Amino acid sequence: MQIKEAEFVISNTDYRKCPKTDVPEFAFIGRSNVGKSSLINMLCGNKALAKTSSQPGKTQCINHFVINKNMMYWVDLPGYGYARTSKESREKWRKMTYDYLEYRENLACVFVLVDGRLEPQKSDVTFINWLGEHGVPLAIVATKADKTSQNEVQHNLAALKRTLSATWESLPPIFLTSALNATGKAELLDYMAEVVETMRKA
Repeated sequence: MQIKEAEFVISNTDYRKCPKTDVPEFAFIGRSNVGKSSLINMLCGNKALAKTSSQPGKTQCINHFVINKNMMYWVDLPGYGYARTSKESREKWRKMTYDYLEYRENLACVFVLVDGRLEPQKSDVTFINWLGEHGVPLAIVATKADKTSQNEVQHNLAALKRTLSATWESLPPIFLTSALNATGKAELLDYMAEVVETMRKA
C-alpha cells in the first residue's frame, strides 16, 4: 500500500467527539518519547505531519489524521510513562486514552510501540496485557532499530516474546522499524491494508 494523501483532521480529549466511525482506525501508542510521531511521519512520507519533540509527554490529545481520502484514520495517542506534568494531568490523559481504546467502535488495531534498544519494560508489558484482556486488537512495533546492533534488537524482542508468552497463548504480530531508514515501512503499510480489506469483507 502507498500513502498518497495524509492530512491532520482534529485533536480532542473525548473519544465521543472523534470523527465518524465508518472508517477503519489505527492508533499509535507507547511510552513517552518512544518515537510515535516520527513513525507516523515516516509511514506517510511527511516529516511535518505529526509533531515530534525530544521532550517526553508532548502529545496530550487524541490526534486524528485521515489517510488516502477516508481509506482509514491514523491516531496519535498520548504516551504512557514519564512526563513532566502533574499527577492530576497524567490521570486525565490516562482516562482519556483508555476510554478511547475501550469504546472506539471502529478501532481496527492499536500499534504499541516499544523501544527496540531496551529489554521488556514493565509499563509496556502491563499495557499490552491490558489490551489483550479487554479484547482490543493490537500489534507490537519495535522502534529505533537503527540505534543499536541487530543482535541487541533481536535479543530484546526475544525477551519480550518470552515475557508475553507467560500470559498469551498466541502472540500479537510484531514489527521492527526505524524512522530514520524506513525499516518496516512496507510491512506495516501492507498489514494495515490487509486489516482494512478484512474489515470491509466482514
